[in-house]
Formats: sequence, structure tokens, C-alpha cells
Amino acid sequence: MHFYTFYKYRWLRSRQIQVAETTVIRAHKVLALIEAIQPTHALVLCYFLETNSKQCNLVDKNVIEIGAGTGLVSIVASLLGAFVTATDLPELLGNLQYNILQNTKQKCKHQPCVKELSWGIDMEKNFPRSSCHFDYIMAADVVYHHPFLDELLLTFDHLCKNDTVILWAMKFRLEEENRFVDRFQTLFDLEMISNFPSLNIALYKAMRKGRMKARPSKLKV
Repeated sequence: MHFYTFYKYRWLRSRQIQVAETTVIRAHKVLALIEAIQPTHALVLCYFLETNSKQCNLVDKNVIEIGAGTGLVSIVASLLGAFVTATDLPELLGNLQYNILQNTKQKCKHQPCVKELSWGIDMEKNFPRSSCHFDYIMAADVVYHHPFLDELLLTFDHLCKNDTVILWAMKFRLEEENRFVDRFQTLFDLEMISNFPSLNIALYKAMRKGRMKARPSKLKV
């Protein structure tokens, strides 16, 4: 069975996660909405988190998702036991907050929080380096043709400590996105940990330069 079909039935349906596409509340199961509104990148990352729950144990870990969108990755990470901070642009927080509350209230060990994060803006004010430490940074399809790739790199750089692991699902599209990866690799070691050719999506793990060897990967999909 293709992982996409398998995942929809085994996790999303069993958990009955519900998401709304906009701030208009619509109580639909993910199973009914999945192809219409959920980025496949988020599903790839969620599938990875479930199938690697022993090697990538999220229980009591501090996790931040950037560009959370409808919040699916943050919801799954919360259900797996993490302290989650779901972030996105201010105009998207209402829907994000609704989806997360709908799916995690009284269902997870730690109630996730929703916070504004405009890439590269007021990073030290909103996420001070001295007090913010994240074990994982998660991102699904944040690199595409938009004018904020410089700010995205600044955001990764600011949030990432020496022992932080970045998990990033990405689809290569244009030369500009490939150039971003080249710049990203001046600061971070990057390793492809899974590839889904039928979806044209790859899943990457990244850490600060020189830190990957100190923490060898045992993650497989």
C-alpha cells in the first residue's frame, strides 16, 4: 500500500483530526479534506514523526513549527508528547489556534501554544536566544518562490542551537529554491533522510555545521 493511503487510514482517521481551511469553522475529518487543503509535505513530515517515534522521541521535547499553516504537524507533534509552539503570520493565527485547540485539548500531555512569527522580524524580542531553546524545528514546504527567503534563513539561524535538529520537508521547484539550499548549507549540515519520488518530496534533517557527526542519525522512513 502506498504510504499516503496507509497514513490517511492508520493515523489521521484513527485520531479523527479535524482541520478548517479558513477562519470559517468547518468540522470535517482530515480524511475528507486531505487532498483538497492539506499540503502533502505536512503529511510526509507527520508520517515520519509517527514511524520514527522511538528514534525521534518527542515526549517532553521543545518543538517549534515555522509556517504552521493549518497546524497539522504541530497537532501530531503534540499528540506524540511534545511541548509545541506553532507559529505563522498574524493573519493566520485565528484558524491555526482553532485547529490546534479542536484537536489537542485534553488529548495531549502538553497543551501547545500558538505564536506569531513573521520570519526575520523582531526575532530577539519575541524569541530571545537566552531563554528559547528548541530541540526540534519543523518546517513543511516553507521554501518556494516567495520574497522572504533571506528572512527564512535568518529565522533558522536565530532559532537553532548547537543541539537543535531541523526536520524539513521540501519539494524542489526552481533554481531560486536550490540557491537557498546552497546558502542554508553554509550554516548547517544537511542530510536527506527520506525521499518520496512519486510525490517529488524529500525529507531532510539539518543541524549546525559540525554537529551532525556528534549526533549520528538513526532515522529511517
